Amino acid sequence: MKSKIIKSRRFLFECILVLLIQGIGSVSAAFAQSKEKPRIIVSTDIGGTDPDDNQSMIYLMMYSDLFQIEGLISSPYGKGRKKDLLDMIDLYEKDYPQMVAHNKALATPNQLRQVCKQGIIPGAPYAGYTTPTEGSEWIIKSAKKKSKQPLWVLVWGGLEDLAQALHDAPEIEKNIRVYWIGGPNKKWSINSYSYIVAHHSNVWMIEANATYRGWFMEDEKAPATMHDGAYYENFIKGHGAMGADFINYYKGYVKMGDTPSLAYLMHGTPNHPQGESWGGQFVPISRSSNAIFERNTTIADTIPAYGVMEWRFKGPRLAISPDSACFTLEVQKQEWPGYYLGNGVYAVRYSSKKPEVSNYLTHSKIAELDGQKGEYVSTAPWPGKPSKNDFKLGKNWFGDLPNPELFLGEQQGARTISKHREAFLSDWAKRWAWLK
Repeated sequence: MKSKIIKSRRFLFECILVLLIQGIGSVSAAFAQSKEKPRIIVSTDIGGTDPDDNQSMIYLMMYSDLFQIEGLISSPYGKGRKKDLLDMIDLYEKDYPQMVAHNKALATPNQLRQVCKQGIIPGAPYAGYTTPTEGSEWIIKSAKKKSKQPLWVLVWGGLEDLAQALHDAPEIEKNIRVYWIGGPNKKWSINSYSYIVAHHSNVWMIEANATYRGWFMEDEKAPATMHDGAYYENFIKGHGAMGADFINYYKGYVKMGDTPSLAYLMHGTPNHPQGESWGGQFVPISRSSNAIFERNTTIADTIPAYGVMEWRFKGPRLAISPDSACFTLEVQKQEWPGYYLGNGVYAVRYSSKKPEVSNYLTHSKIAELDGQKGEYVSTAPWPGKPSKNDFKLGKNWFGDLPNPELFLGEQQGARTISKHREAFLSDWAKRWAWLK
């Protein structure tokens, strides 16, 4: 009888043990699910005006195990095309055998090739959008997938393909989250930006106009082994095909101004932009500065840096389609197209990439639009003092922190990234060591 009791108790204990193990397994599964890799699409101007995108692509491929990469879209300024993405993947393929020996979760070269798409090539006109592209349609398709996760659209260049996607399928607004490297990209993509803030201000958006610069700007906390070109010499040089290629961009100096969009998802709490992360800290903003002038401006006209400036000029009533480019605005030896709005009104937009004092000059075959000139002053912090033409933003739009102590030089919020510089560069060095 005693033997039967012992056996019965043993059986009961084993049953409880099985249930406990199953319970632990369920908790582990739930934890694993909560740590699911973020879904991302990267829109990049790689091959265009700034070679830092090549550096950022190398970084992304080396950390591809941390993401579900659903799209790589070429949205260039200048000569960049989808082929530039494919060329970087070819480079990665040479190092892949060594890389995957250390981390089997890395994306395969073919997986990356399959999601490369061509986006818009010319910039958007005044309206902010034109016609669908392979890239914009891919954003829509990915955003409409059934998923418990949002789709992160990481924009390293212009907003044209995102603006087109939102225009063509506004219902995707609730399914996406955007981290945009603004600043210089904002001035090139000013029309698409203006369209999005005017018509899709409820999209979840991090607009990093200056914070991202903390990724590559040196400060007093940067170790000597990572200053200037030292990082390349100490950690990249002689490390595989990607290491050999890295010297071709900024002579090996680490810039990678777009990489904070990845780092934000890697190390931090993505749902909480106000918290610390390798990709910076941000503050909710309720408006985006927008100044409209129906005259030439003077040195007395002050607007916030990164704000939208729009000049409107009177001219002849021409028999041309509205939104036709018919003059240019020259600022700091660069030119932006101006457009006919109809009824004898012409307009051009611009955004300064930093605080500056500058002047402008218009060029056109239309006499009334040729030789218009003026000056302006842009100041920090952004978005500056309210004005009547400001764009009103939804509750999920975030910008650079304006605190003076977080400026790095004149770059607003940049110290929220630069203080992590040693940590993220040290982590990257471990991956470069796989290619020794």
